[in-house]
Amino acid sequence: MDICAAVEADVHIRPGETALIPAGIIIELPPGYEAQIRPRSGLALKHSVGILNSPGTIDSDYRGEVKIILTNFGKTDFVVRKGDRIAQMIVARYERVRWNEVPDVAATERGAGGFGHTGVKAERFNG
Repeated sequence: MDICAAVEADVHIRPGETALIPAGIIIELPPGYEAQIRPRSGLALKHSVGILNSPGTIDSDYRGEVKIILTNFGKTDFVVRKGDRIAQMIVARYERVRWNEVPDVAATERGAGGFGHTGVKAERFNG
């Protein structure tokens, strides 16, 4: 769903600045669910405005007003007006996990290859 700004007056976000924008809603999620706050692609493309901690998470036990952390990554001021669509919210089920400490993990072809390794085949040397 779209999240709209519920500001009393226009909020000017200068380049490089961040503002906490109220959404005017409080949600009650059942246990096992979270809400994810995501940026709007149009704001990113047209104005270089995004959400600093994206995706933001709203836990099921939170009962305060939903607020959006908007950051202006652009070069000009960005104005937030009452009713502007500023973010998107997705409600998703999640699973709680229990961690078991083990001495080793199973080997995979990728192994410990980090950033940039997914989908890239490494040259194999015989020798």
